[in-house]
Amino acid sequence: METLQRTANRGSVSTGVYEIDNSLAVEATDSDSMQKSFSSAGNRKTWTLSFWFKRTELGASMRLFEAWDGSSVGTSGLFTADDQFILDLNSGSNYFTSTQVFRDCSAWYHFVIRVDTTSGTDSERARVYVNGEELAGSWTGGYIGQNTDLTWNLNATHYFGVFHQSSGFVSGYYAEITNVDGTSLAPTEFGETDSATGIWIPVDVSPTYGTNGFRLEFKSSGSLGTDTSGNSHTFILGSIAAANQATDTPTNNFCIYSPLWIYASNLTISEGGQKTFANAGAWQGAKGSVGLQNGRWYWEVKIPSASNAGFTGIQTACESNIGSGNAQSNNSTYCRKGDGGDIFYYGGSESTSSHGGGNMSDDNIIGVFLDLESSTKTLRWFKNGSSYGSTIDLANQSTSFTTREVFPFYANITSGNGAYFNFGGYSSFAISSGNADSSGYGNFEYSPNDGTYDYYSICTKNLAEHG
Repeated sequence: METLQRTANRGSVSTGVYEIDNSLAVEATDSDSMQKSFSSAGNRKTWTLSFWFKRTELGASMRLFEAWDGSSVGTSGLFTADDQFILDLNSGSNYFTSTQVFRDCSAWYHFVIRVDTTSGTDSERARVYVNGEELAGSWTGGYIGQNTDLTWNLNATHYFGVFHQSSGFVSGYYAEITNVDGTSLAPTEFGETDSATGIWIPVDVSPTYGTNGFRLEFKSSGSLGTDTSGNSHTFILGSIAAANQATDTPTNNFCIYSPLWIYASNLTISEGGQKTFANAGAWQGAKGSVGLQNGRWYWEVKIPSASNAGFTGIQTACESNIGSGNAQSNNSTYCRKGDGGDIFYYGGSESTSSHGGGNMSDDNIIGVFLDLESSTKTLRWFKNGSSYGSTIDLANQSTSFTTREVFPFYANITSGNGAYFNFGGYSSFAISSGNADSSGYGNFEYSPNDGTYDYYSICTKNLAEHG
């Protein structure tokens, strides 16, 4: 079983192509979901569903979409607890299980579910494509029978992000959900391979939507369930509000905290990969999905409890086994503590120092400024928009910071405590002011300028331009 990463979309860095501006962040623990009950049935034999999805949590059963007839029959797609994808056409009677697993939380996946049960070729009655390629897998119960009416496009409730029995909630980001009622379309109607990067990118769609066709682009924060196909099939939102709108999209992919980094003890990651909280009495860690080697980068951290602030800063990769010991004592790590002091680890050895600025207070927002562009690589922090302690010369601490990839990092030991993050594409805490970087990307509480230089949100557009 392999991880499907080769064609994973890591965000278009090209210009002059179709752009997706917004996505919808959903969190399982918040019971985020959408639903729509259609007044009449459409074509239940022939249809196409296309959507983009970025995972933020692994190892849990998550229902990506479903149409339920209200009694016993449904058509749905889900991730399993083993991170495979299942297309269930008939409530367990006929379902497809992918060979591949989906564990790349740094990438966007484009799914196309192509159905035509009228086909005389049994293998072409239902097909699943990811990033333009048909998924390999096996059918339990055999291929769906010819001319079978499915519940998708029935005058029944259609869901995204939840199983009809109020379980199987989803954690991740949806973008550009398109349902075409009455036509079986190839994935090339929704995406194409970028000639410069070799990755699968979206194209603008203009299909004949059909009776129950819809398109969800999440353009309006005040009405995220709006159908932009012209059919006015607006979805009802469950626990979703304006704050769920994100700019982390398939055409500009932002950094999140990744569950793929396996420490001896891992922080719980949630809220679009932007919240990291401890759940055990051991030093737990979490690290970002994007490594940096040059450029100037900015992100924000909200500390809810100053007395249990943990360690906020950076960590390198590939020096030591992070699967053992305290999270911060692996690789090279430099962090700011709640008392304003610094902590540095290299080669398993710890040193602490005071660089001024005083203690943090509850709900302080810490701005992290990482400069890997200048001849002297530096790290500095701001507190609520003002400089917080002196600037750290990273090369003076360890050459690892100048020769290896550097990642955002956070560690905490106190169960029930942690931090809220904002890398610009989505924030796990409320933003009251709104500051983009000088490229126009990201949404921050404070300016990504340290008074001398512009710093940038960690996203693929900026990485191409400034990384």
